[in-house]
Amino acid sequence: MNPSTIKNLIKNNLSKEKAFNVILKPVVTEKSTILSENNQIVFLVNINSNKIDIKKSIELIYGVKADSVNIIRVKGKTKVFKGKVGKRSDYKKAIISLPKGQSIDLSLGV
Repeated sequence: MNPSTIKNLIKNNLSKEKAFNVILKPVVTEKSTILSENNQIVFLVNINSNKIDIKKSIELIYGVKADSVNIIRVKGKTKVFKGKVGKRSDYKKAIISLPKGQSIDLSLGV
């Protein structure tokens, strides 16, 4: 094995602590509830995380195999409050597709 392959293997290993830093919280909205009927769950994730980290974190925390991970990066809006201009934070959402027969119970928490 070359050194870059070894670095990637070390880099992709996730501890339980890092997994909880990647997955911040589930998103519970009308749209995410409709997606859950199709075995898709929506999570708010760390802005710096990638698909590989998110998939491994879901598998580590919830013990389910994820079919695919889709990422949505949302830019924060500029708002005016009492004449002062402010900006909401940017955030990233991940839509996790689960295979048939597997599910995540979000009522239990993380």
